[in-house]
Amino acid sequence: MGARRAALQAVAALIGQERPPALDDAVAQATRSASLAPADAALARAIAVATFRRYGLIRAALGRRLEQGLPAAKPQLTALLATATAQILDLAVPDHAAVDLAVRLAKADTRTAHLAGLVNAVLRRVARERDAILAEDADALTVNTPDWLARRWSAAYGPEQAGLIAQAHLAGAAIDLTPRGDGADWAARLGAVTLPTGSLRLPENGPAIPELPGFQEGAWWVQDAAAALPARLLAPEPGTRVLDLCAAPGGKTLQLAAAGARVTVVDRSAPRLERLRENVARLGLAVEILVADAFALVPQDHDAVLLDAPCSATGTIRRHPDVAWIKAEADIARLAGLQARLLDHAAALVRPGGLLVYCTCSLEPEEGEAQIAAFLAREAGFTRVPIRPEEVGGVAALIDGNGDLRTLPCHLPEVPGARGGLDGFFASRLRRHG
Repeated sequence: MGARRAALQAVAALIGQERPPALDDAVAQATRSASLAPADAALARAIAVATFRRYGLIRAALGRRLEQGLPAAKPQLTALLATATAQILDLAVPDHAAVDLAVRLAKADTRTAHLAGLVNAVLRRVARERDAILAEDADALTVNTPDWLARRWSAAYGPEQAGLIAQAHLAGAAIDLTPRGDGADWAARLGAVTLPTGSLRLPENGPAIPELPGFQEGAWWVQDAAAALPARLLAPEPGTRVLDLCAAPGGKTLQLAAAGARVTVVDRSAPRLERLRENVARLGLAVEILVADAFALVPQDHDAVLLDAPCSATGTIRRHPDVAWIKAEADIARLAGLQARLLDHAAALVRPGGLLVYCTCSLEPEEGEAQIAAFLAREAGFTRVPIRPEEVGGVAALIDGNGDLRTLPCHLPEVPGARGGLDGFFASRLRRHG
């Protein structure tokens, strides 16, 4: 009951809210409040994530099985029905348990107690018609993607590629590691698959990350294979002065420091930098950490600047499916304006002859390709340095026609021994004229 109640509370915190929190934050809050054991907290997160992974299908299925559709004014009821439906459709939970626990949760809440009979009837019907409901999931772009995102991806990548992106989101994401030393040795010790790009991909349903060999001694860290590519584009020599802007949670920082660069990291969020501090300490790396607004930095002569700009994060929907449902199209233009200002400011922090790498975990061209095109049009002092296939493991499909990095969730679809796919990322490497 505790895990189901926490999942219900987390999902309800996102539904119908003008400024909803991220699902991970909502789950963390709910599980802390309930003092759940780690196994129950993991179950709560699995239920909440499964709810948003098929949220379009779940809403449609429930709407058709309620005489007046899903009530917009009752987020608690919607969350209760949706989390139970997710368990029936997507998790190894016996149907009777999912239904019974949902009814008990309904009775325990004054907002839904009078609807316990309705909850029971609707969910029993969902359980009976499970196979028919899942059969409706064939077109993930239409069924499980908000209309505005489906339209944007179809325009940017074509309908076929957009469909593959949406299908990859349904498959979820594996856990990737960036090894600090011999990747082949750690792949063997962890039973991981070595990807062409050099990241290690863990098999499904393995031990918890802190229990794996190499964690305590800092032999590797968790980082999506696509997220590991932008920092490699700098290829810093030992002693290179690198400024890492908007750095938290810090996977790219660890890459740069492990390569021997003298790294200064900047992020305005002190709580987000705490995780970075922990990882830096675990790996025994030397990094200068500043809690500051990037715009407050005065022009400097860094050898390289890495700007991992705040973005819509639509490239991370495989592992954060709530992103598709808590973002709005207006967010893209707002964030694109911030990115342009950050890019202009970052450019002033690079020494003549130095490198600037701009990246976002977004699928939206305004936050990637169009951002760099506009920057180069207004800034004559920089030139693009095209990425070479050997810099991304020989996977030429990850490089666009301009020589920039563009990974999609449907890239690397077949990974023998592990789940396929990558996060959606964009990165461009620029050199300041000497």
